[in-house]
Amino acid sequence: MEPPAGLFPALLRHWRTRRGMSQLDLASAADVSSRHISFLETGRSAPGVDMVVRLATTLDVPLRQVNALLRAAGHEPRYADAAEGALPTAVQSALDLMKAHHDPYPLVVMDRSYRMLDANQGASALLGAVFADLGPIELTDLNLARLTVDPELGGRLVVNHDAMARDLLWRMQRELLADPDNDGLRELLDELLATPGLPSDWRRADPTAPSAPTLDLQLRVGSETWSFLLVVSALLAPLEVMLEELRIEQWFPADDLTAAGCAALLG
Repeated sequence: MEPPAGLFPALLRHWRTRRGMSQLDLASAADVSSRHISFLETGRSAPGVDMVVRLATTLDVPLRQVNALLRAAGHEPRYADAAEGALPTAVQSALDLMKAHHDPYPLVVMDRSYRMLDANQGASALLGAVFADLGPIELTDLNLARLTVDPELGGRLVVNHDAMARDLLWRMQRELLADPDNDGLRELLDELLATPGLPSDWRRADPTAPSAPTLDLQLRVGSETWSFLLVVSALLAPLEVMLEELRIEQWFPADDLTAAGCAALLG
């Protein structure tokens, strides 16, 4: 099926303006003529595969959207979009090693919509202890953003719930600014922002607030409060859509009580 006429020019213009670049800026950064950029955006020229990838790379377009640009230009997608759970063997082996080495402290693997895909023994044990009073809970597909923002459940489990929920919503808004066509994240954010009673300042990220490299989390575990520093990382230079969208969240103990508690959970 032929792509709609004018789709690629519109998408290229969309990403260029999103990145705050003029046609001349993009041409200079991508090492092409500004006249060619103009011709591409008006539909007078049709780009080849290499040109689409060069411009997308210059504009830091996510791989899922690079595939959309390629399809809009009449080409086949370049980057594989593996089925859920079908991680390459080498990547799965690396994740398994990371999980084992981070025990007894929690490590969770999430998708771009904060849905938990995998966890190490430390995370499973901790979440089991946190949810002990609520009965059995299925950890697979648990959405950590929904859990954190939920005023009832999150409010019971997360001691610093207000700060965590606000900072998470602000982070999600920044992520959506960087990837505006991320429909899954947009739907989740819209759902969370519609939570009744949500403070108004949580609904719009404060551009003057510094973005901390870690998140401070305080969890209620039985009668104790355990404190963690959360660090979120991503795979470097992935060549598959699913890999680019993976997020690895490591929880580090912020005090001796938390460190000892995590160790005790795994015996």
